[in-house]
Order: sequence, then structure tokens, then C-alpha cells
Amino acid sequence: MQPTISIPRHWGYPRFAFDQRTEQGTILGLYYYPSGTELAEQFDDGWRYVLMPNKNSDEILYLQENQIQPLSPQELFTQITAEIEFYQRQISILQQQLAVVTGGSSNG
Repeated sequence: MQPTISIPRHWGYPRFAFDQRTEQGTILGLYYYPSGTELAEQFDDGWRYVLMPNKNSDEILYLQENQIQPLSPQELFTQITAEIEFYQRQISILQQQLAVVTGGSSNG
């Protein structure tokens, strides 16, 4: 069963999704300042996003929707392809280590 998040109709739908890659980083979370609240009066109403600019850092950004730029399809393709190549190299290294441990047999 897929997790479901209910958003009140009068809030509007967020432009970005959890785990989406953007120019500013990966979206980890989001929250909403409804109009008519003290926070919305102070900071404007609407969606706010929590982003991780670098998965190897504990840095976190808190940005408004209009401060985030989506990646182009080509940029997204390039990022994902690079990540796949990285993990394929990691798998190859682990397979070599496993072969040493098992005496050359890769199936145990």
C-alpha cells in the first residue's frame, strides 16, 4: 500500500514532491503556511521546502517555492546516470572482494 498524504483543497497543491531533485538539492520535506496565520503574515503564505543540497553533508536549506528551480530533463538524466555509474563501480568492487573471500566462487 502506498503512503497517502491529504492536502486540504484550499491550500493548493505543492509544486515539488518529496525526493525530487532540484538545482538547490533534493527535497526532504515540505510544510505550509496557511493564509491568515501569524506565520503567513510574517513570511508570506504558501509552501516551504526542506532541501538537502549535498547528500554527504548535514547542511539543510529551507526555501519558498519561488526560490526553487527544477532540473531540466537533461540535467536530471546526467545526475541519475552518474549515480548509476557510481553504484555500478561500487558493486563491481564488492563482487571482487566477495570473490577473494569465497576463493573465486561468486555464488558462495
